[in-house]
Amino acid sequence: MRNTTDIDRPTESDAPSGPRRRLREYARLMRLDRPIGIWLLLWPVLWALWLAAEGRPDETLFVIFVLGTFVMRSAGCVMNDFADREFDPHVRRTADRPLAKQSVSPAEALGLFAVLALVALALIIPLNRPTQVLALIGGVLAVTYPFLKRFFSLPQAYLGAAFGWSVPMAFAAQTGSVPPEAWVLFLSVVLWTTAYDTMYAMVDREDDLVIGIRSSAILFGRADRGIVALLQAGALGGLALVGVMRSLGHWYWAGLAVAAALAVHQQLLIRDREPSACFRAFLNNNLFGLVVFAGLALDYLFRS
Repeated sequence: MRNTTDIDRPTESDAPSGPRRRLREYARLMRLDRPIGIWLLLWPVLWALWLAAEGRPDETLFVIFVLGTFVMRSAGCVMNDFADREFDPHVRRTADRPLAKQSVSPAEALGLFAVLALVALALIIPLNRPTQVLALIGGVLAVTYPFLKRFFSLPQAYLGAAFGWSVPMAFAAQTGSVPPEAWVLFLSVVLWTTAYDTMYAMVDREDDLVIGIRSSAILFGRADRGIVALLQAGALGGLALVGVMRSLGHWYWAGLAVAAALAVHQQLLIRDREPSACFRAFLNNNLFGLVVFAGLALDYLFRS
Protein backbone atom coordinates (compact mmCIF):
# COMPACT_ATOMS: atom_id res chain seq x y z
CA MET A 1 0.00 0.00 0.00
CA ARG A 2 1.33 3.42 -0.91
CA ASN A 3 2.68 5.69 1.76
CA THR A 4 0.72 8.94 1.43
CA THR A 5 2.79 10.94 3.90
CA ASP A 6 5.28 13.53 2.69
CA ILE A 7 8.73 12.05 3.26
CA ASP A 8 11.81 13.78 1.95
CA ARG A 9 14.98 13.78 4.02
CA PRO A 10 15.32 12.42 7.55
CA THR A 11 15.21 14.93 10.35
CA GLU A 12 17.65 14.85 13.22
CA SER A 13 15.02 13.16 15.38
CA ASP A 14 14.67 10.38 12.80
CA ALA A 15 18.28 9.25 13.06
CA PRO A 16 18.96 6.28 15.34
CA SER A 17 20.89 7.46 18.39
CA GLY A 18 21.55 4.24 20.27
CA PRO A 19 22.04 0.49 19.86
CA ARG A 20 18.34 -0.27 20.28
CA ARG A 21 17.28 2.17 17.59
CA ARG A 22 20.10 0.97 15.34
CA LEU A 23 18.92 -2.63 15.69
CA ARG A 24 15.38 -1.47 14.94
CA GLU A 25 16.58 0.08 11.68
CA TYR A 26 18.42 -3.13 10.79
CA ALA A 27 15.23 -5.09 11.46
CA ARG A 28 13.32 -2.74 9.17
CA LEU A 29 16.00 -3.15 6.51
CA MET A 30 15.48 -6.92 6.77
CA ARG A 31 11.73 -6.24 6.53
CA LEU A 32 11.01 -8.09 9.78
CA ASP A 33 8.15 -5.67 10.40
CA ARG A 34 6.51 -6.97 7.21
CA PRO A 35 6.62 -10.79 7.37
CA ILE A 36 4.42 -11.36 4.29
CA GLY A 37 7.53 -12.05 2.21
CA ILE A 38 8.66 -14.76 4.62
CA TRP A 39 5.32 -16.53 4.32
CA LEU A 40 5.22 -16.28 0.52
CA LEU A 41 8.71 -17.77 0.36
CA LEU A 42 7.95 -20.41 3.01
CA TRP A 43 4.80 -21.95 1.49
CA PRO A 44 6.60 -23.51 -1.53
CA VAL A 45 9.28 -24.80 0.84
CA LEU A 46 6.63 -26.58 2.91
CA TRP A 47 4.83 -27.86 -0.19
CA ALA A 48 8.06 -29.40 -1.44
CA LEU A 49 9.16 -30.86 1.90
CA TRP A 50 5.78 -32.54 2.46
CA LEU A 51 5.64 -33.91 -1.09
CA ALA A 52 9.23 -35.15 -1.06
CA ALA A 53 8.79 -36.89 2.31
CA GLU A 54 5.18 -38.00 1.69
CA GLY A 55 3.98 -36.05 4.69
CA ARG A 56 6.81 -36.90 7.07
CA PRO A 57 9.71 -34.50 6.48
CA ASP A 58 12.96 -35.01 8.34
CA GLU A 59 12.88 -32.82 11.46
CA THR A 60 16.41 -31.48 10.98
CA LEU A 61 15.70 -30.61 7.36
CA PHE A 62 12.48 -28.90 8.40
CA VAL A 63 14.34 -26.65 10.85
CA ILE A 64 17.15 -25.91 8.37
CA PHE A 65 14.76 -24.97 5.57
CA VAL A 66 12.53 -22.81 7.78
CA LEU A 67 15.54 -20.95 9.17
CA GLY A 68 17.03 -20.71 5.68
CA THR A 69 13.81 -19.17 4.39
CA PHE A 70 13.94 -16.51 7.10
CA VAL A 71 17.62 -15.76 6.52
CA MET A 72 17.48 -15.66 2.72
CA ARG A 73 14.38 -13.49 2.63
CA SER A 74 16.06 -11.06 5.03
CA ALA A 75 19.27 -11.05 2.97
CA GLY A 76 17.27 -10.54 -0.22
CA CYS A 77 15.48 -7.53 1.26
CA VAL A 78 18.78 -5.97 2.34
CA MET A 79 20.30 -6.42 -1.11
CA ASN A 80 17.12 -5.18 -2.79
CA ASP A 81 17.16 -1.97 -0.76
CA PHE A 82 20.88 -1.52 -1.39
CA ALA A 83 20.31 -1.86 -5.14
CA ASP A 84 17.30 0.50 -5.03
CA ARG A 85 18.74 3.09 -2.65
CA GLU A 86 18.78 5.79 -5.35
CA PHE A 87 15.25 4.95 -6.54
CA ASP A 88 13.35 4.32 -3.30
CA PRO A 89 13.29 7.98 -2.12
CA HIS A 90 11.25 8.82 -5.24
CA VAL A 91 8.58 6.15 -4.71
CA ARG A 92 5.90 6.94 -2.17
CA ARG A 93 5.62 3.36 -0.88
CA THR A 94 9.36 2.95 -0.33
CA ALA A 95 10.51 6.45 0.67
CA ASP A 96 10.57 5.54 4.37
CA ARG A 97 12.94 2.58 4.01
CA PRO A 98 16.15 2.89 6.07
CA LEU A 99 18.52 3.30 3.12
CA ALA A 100 16.14 5.66 1.35
CA LYS A 101 15.95 8.01 4.32
CA GLN A 102 19.64 7.48 5.15
CA SER A 103 19.13 6.10 8.64
CA VAL A 104 21.36 3.17 7.61
CA SER A 105 24.44 3.62 5.45
CA PRO A 106 25.18 1.52 2.32
CA ALA A 107 28.27 0.11 4.07
CA GLU A 108 26.14 -1.02 7.01
CA ALA A 109 23.70 -2.67 4.63
CA LEU A 110 26.48 -4.60 2.91
CA GLY A 111 27.85 -5.65 6.28
CA LEU A 112 24.45 -6.91 7.39
CA PHE A 113 24.05 -8.79 4.10
CA ALA A 114 27.46 -10.43 4.62
CA VAL A 115 26.46 -11.64 8.08
CA LEU A 116 23.19 -13.08 6.76
CA ALA A 117 25.03 -14.75 3.87
CA LEU A 118 27.44 -16.40 6.28
CA VAL A 119 24.52 -17.70 8.35
CA ALA A 120 22.93 -19.09 5.20
CA LEU A 121 26.18 -20.83 4.25
CA ALA A 122 26.40 -22.33 7.74
CA LEU A 123 22.89 -23.72 7.39
CA ILE A 124 23.72 -25.69 4.24
CA ILE A 125 26.82 -27.36 5.68
CA PRO A 126 24.87 -30.38 7.07
CA LEU A 127 23.06 -30.91 3.74
CA ASN A 128 24.11 -33.34 1.01
CA ARG A 129 26.26 -32.22 -1.92
CA PRO A 130 23.44 -31.91 -4.53
CA THR A 131 21.49 -29.65 -2.17
CA GLN A 132 24.56 -27.54 -1.45
CA VAL A 133 25.13 -26.99 -5.17
CA LEU A 134 21.48 -26.06 -5.68
CA ALA A 135 21.66 -23.73 -2.67
CA LEU A 136 24.58 -21.83 -4.19
CA ILE A 137 22.64 -21.40 -7.43
CA GLY A 138 19.67 -20.16 -5.41
CA GLY A 139 21.91 -17.67 -3.66
CA VAL A 140 23.04 -16.27 -7.01
CA LEU A 141 19.41 -15.90 -8.11
CA ALA A 142 18.52 -14.06 -4.90
CA VAL A 143 21.48 -11.67 -5.06
CA THR A 144 21.16 -10.78 -8.75
CA TYR A 145 17.39 -10.26 -8.82
CA PRO A 146 17.39 -6.67 -7.45
CA PHE A 147 19.67 -5.46 -10.24
CA LEU A 148 17.57 -6.82 -13.12
CA LYS A 149 14.95 -4.09 -12.87
CA ARG A 150 17.29 -1.69 -14.70
CA PHE A 151 17.22 -3.63 -17.96
CA PHE A 152 14.97 -6.74 -17.73
CA SER A 153 11.27 -6.12 -18.39
CA LEU A 154 10.05 -9.21 -16.52
CA PRO A 155 11.91 -9.24 -13.18
CA GLN A 156 8.86 -10.79 -11.50
CA ALA A 157 9.49 -14.06 -13.36
CA TYR A 158 13.12 -14.03 -12.24
CA LEU A 159 11.91 -13.51 -8.67
CA GLY A 160 9.65 -16.51 -9.20
CA ALA A 161 12.67 -18.62 -10.11
CA ALA A 162 14.49 -17.39 -7.00
CA PHE A 163 11.47 -18.12 -4.77
CA GLY A 164 10.79 -21.48 -6.40
CA TRP A 165 14.38 -22.72 -6.25
CA SER A 166 13.68 -24.04 -2.75
CA VAL A 167 11.56 -26.76 -4.39
CA PRO A 168 14.35 -28.75 -6.08
CA MET A 169 16.51 -28.04 -3.02
CA ALA A 170 13.93 -29.61 -0.69
CA PHE A 171 13.55 -32.70 -2.87
CA ALA A 172 17.32 -33.10 -3.19
CA ALA A 173 17.79 -32.75 0.56
CA GLN A 174 15.00 -35.17 1.44
CA THR A 175 15.45 -37.82 -1.27
CA GLY A 176 18.81 -37.17 -2.91
CA SER A 177 17.19 -36.56 -6.30
CA VAL A 178 14.92 -34.11 -8.11
CA PRO A 179 12.06 -36.03 -9.79
CA PRO A 180 9.86 -34.65 -12.60
CA GLU A 181 7.07 -33.59 -10.24
CA ALA A 182 9.55 -31.36 -8.41
CA TRP A 183 10.17 -29.40 -11.62
CA VAL A 184 6.44 -29.19 -12.28
CA LEU A 185 6.01 -27.76 -8.80
CA PHE A 186 8.93 -25.38 -9.41
CA LEU A 187 7.25 -24.08 -12.59
CA SER A 188 3.98 -23.65 -10.70
CA VAL A 189 5.76 -21.53 -8.09
CA VAL A 190 7.36 -19.40 -10.83
CA LEU A 191 3.94 -18.74 -12.39
CA TRP A 192 2.29 -18.05 -9.02
CA THR A 193 5.05 -15.68 -7.91
CA THR A 194 4.98 -13.83 -11.23
CA ALA A 195 1.22 -13.39 -10.82
CA TYR A 196 1.24 -12.02 -7.28
CA ASP A 197 4.35 -9.91 -7.78
CA THR A 198 2.70 -8.36 -10.83
CA MET A 199 -0.17 -7.34 -8.54
CA TYR A 200 2.45 -5.82 -6.26
CA ALA A 201 4.07 -4.04 -9.23
CA MET A 202 0.68 -2.59 -10.20
CA VAL A 203 0.82 -0.57 -6.97
CA ASP A 204 4.00 1.22 -8.09
CA ARG A 205 3.41 1.37 -11.82
CA GLU A 206 3.09 5.16 -12.07
CA ASP A 207 6.21 5.80 -9.98
CA ASP A 208 8.20 3.13 -11.82
CA LEU A 209 7.35 4.71 -15.17
CA VAL A 210 8.73 8.03 -13.95
CA ILE A 211 12.01 6.72 -12.54
CA GLY A 212 12.67 4.10 -15.23
CA ILE A 213 12.25 0.85 -13.27
CA ARG A 214 11.12 -2.16 -15.35
CA SER A 215 8.27 -4.41 -14.20
CA SER A 216 5.74 -6.90 -15.52
CA ALA A 217 2.95 -4.43 -14.72
CA ILE A 218 4.50 -1.97 -17.16
CA LEU A 219 5.29 -4.66 -19.74
CA PHE A 220 1.77 -6.11 -19.70
CA GLY A 221 0.06 -2.70 -19.82
CA ARG A 222 -3.73 -2.91 -20.16
CA ALA A 223 -3.47 -6.67 -20.61
CA ASP A 224 -2.18 -7.03 -17.03
CA ARG A 225 -5.33 -8.51 -15.51
CA GLY A 226 -5.76 -11.09 -18.26
CA ILE A 227 -2.14 -12.17 -18.15
CA VAL A 228 -2.26 -12.42 -14.35
CA ALA A 229 -5.34 -14.64 -14.73
CA LEU A 230 -3.44 -16.87 -17.19
CA LEU A 231 -0.51 -17.07 -14.79
CA GLN A 232 -2.83 -18.04 -11.93
CA ALA A 233 -4.49 -20.68 -14.11
CA GLY A 234 -1.08 -22.04 -15.07
CA ALA A 235 0.01 -22.23 -11.44
CA LEU A 236 -3.18 -24.03 -10.44
CA GLY A 237 -2.85 -26.36 -13.44
CA GLY A 238 0.69 -27.22 -12.42
CA LEU A 239 -0.38 -27.90 -8.85
CA ALA A 240 -3.16 -30.12 -10.20
CA LEU A 241 -0.65 -32.04 -12.32
CA VAL A 242 1.50 -32.57 -9.23
CA GLY A 243 -1.58 -33.98 -7.50
CA VAL A 244 -2.11 -36.45 -10.34
CA MET A 245 1.56 -37.44 -10.48
CA ARG A 246 1.60 -38.04 -6.72
CA SER A 247 -1.87 -39.65 -6.59
CA LEU A 248 -3.05 -37.17 -3.97
CA GLY A 249 -6.56 -37.39 -2.55
CA HIS A 250 -9.65 -35.30 -1.89
CA TRP A 251 -8.10 -33.14 0.84
CA TYR A 252 -5.51 -31.86 -1.62
CA TRP A 253 -8.11 -31.20 -4.29
CA ALA A 254 -10.27 -29.36 -1.78
CA GLY A 255 -7.30 -27.13 -0.98
CA LEU A 256 -6.79 -26.40 -4.67
CA ALA A 257 -10.49 -25.57 -5.05
CA VAL A 258 -10.23 -22.99 -2.26
CA ALA A 259 -7.03 -21.64 -3.82
CA ALA A 260 -8.86 -21.22 -7.14
CA ALA A 261 -11.63 -19.31 -5.36
CA LEU A 262 -9.00 -17.04 -3.81
CA ALA A 263 -7.51 -16.42 -7.26
CA VAL A 264 -10.95 -15.30 -8.49
CA HIS A 265 -11.24 -13.01 -5.46
CA GLN A 266 -7.86 -11.47 -6.32
CA GLN A 267 -9.05 -10.83 -9.86
CA LEU A 268 -12.05 -8.95 -8.47
CA LEU A 269 -9.75 -6.87 -6.29
CA ILE A 270 -7.52 -5.78 -9.18
CA ARG A 271 -10.34 -5.17 -11.67
CA ASP A 272 -10.09 -1.36 -11.35
CA ARG A 273 -6.29 -1.35 -10.89
CA GLU A 274 -6.70 0.73 -7.73
CA PRO A 275 -3.32 0.61 -5.90
CA SER A 276 -4.60 -0.23 -2.42
CA ALA A 277 -6.86 -2.98 -3.81
CA CYS A 278 -3.95 -4.41 -5.84
CA PHE A 279 -1.92 -4.51 -2.65
CA ARG A 280 -4.73 -6.37 -0.85
CA ALA A 281 -4.79 -8.86 -3.72
CA PHE A 282 -1.05 -9.36 -3.32
CA LEU A 283 -1.43 -9.97 0.43
CA ASN A 284 -4.26 -12.44 -0.21
CA ASN A 285 -1.73 -14.82 -1.76
CA ASN A 286 -0.61 -15.74 1.74
CA LEU A 287 -3.97 -17.47 2.12
CA PHE A 288 -3.49 -19.11 -1.28
CA GLY A 289 -0.22 -20.66 -0.13
CA LEU A 290 -1.76 -21.67 3.20
CA VAL A 291 -4.77 -23.51 1.77
CA VAL A 292 -2.62 -25.44 -0.70
CA PHE A 293 -0.35 -26.55 2.14
CA ALA A 294 -3.31 -27.33 4.40
CA GLY A 295 -4.85 -29.57 1.75
CA LEU A 296 -1.53 -31.30 1.16
CA ALA A 297 -0.81 -31.81 4.87
CA LEU A 298 -4.32 -33.08 5.62
CA ASP A 299 -4.19 -35.46 2.67
CA TYR A 300 -1.05 -37.12 4.00
CA LEU A 301 -2.27 -36.98 7.62
CA PHE A 302 -5.47 -38.89 6.91
CA ARG A 303 -4.11 -41.21 4.27
CA SER A 304 -4.61 -44.82 5.25
